[in-house]
Amino acid sequence: MLTHKSIWAAIDALATEHDLSVSGLAKKAGLDPTTFNKSKRVSREGKPRWPSTESVAKILDATGSTLPDLVTHIARTGDGMRFSGRRIPLIAMRQAGTSASFDDHGHPVSGWEDEMDFPDISDPHAFAMEITGDSMYPVLREGDYVIVSPQADPRRGDRIVVKSRHGDVMAKELVRRTANRIELRSINPGYPDFTLEADEVAWMSRIVWIGQQG
Repeated sequence: MLTHKSIWAAIDALATEHDLSVSGLAKKAGLDPTTFNKSKRVSREGKPRWPSTESVAKILDATGSTLPDLVTHIARTGDGMRFSGRRIPLIAMRQAGTSASFDDHGHPVSGWEDEMDFPDISDPHAFAMEITGDSMYPVLREGDYVIVSPQADPRRGDRIVVKSRHGDVMAKELVRRTANRIELRSINPGYPDFTLEADEVAWMSRIVWIGQQG
């Protein structure tokens, strides 16, 4: 659920990610420095205001960010997130590649360490995974939890979890997918991007929710 609180918190987080104040972020985007000030987030009558679509587009362009990046920050707020009361498997990334925890479709079948409550997602095969490593920093951090939906079809720009037939399990950004190969990106510039041949991929599923470790 998108709320005023979550979108403004995401803009604050985007500014912080790029070592800027919200005023600095607005200036970098060619906007009035007061565009994102606290006073601009409510009307004179005290009603919450939305940022304009144009201002959001400009800050994404100015920072080289994408809409999925902003959505990730929104998800991190957890604001307005509804939980279904159902529990799903929680699988450590380090464990996922070495055990028989998944079937051929990337559905969890056994061997998980724990369970967790999850947001209201319809996929009956959804599972949670704890992130290991920092190749996707600052979008994903060591110890973050992601919820993965095997039912959701990954598209260009999506954050995904992919398992190779060699047993490697990793979180990456999907750059491009063809019948023959899959191109993946590491957000952290200290890690290389790489390509997998299609027949090297055991399964690939989309990350639909990100939450920080409590």
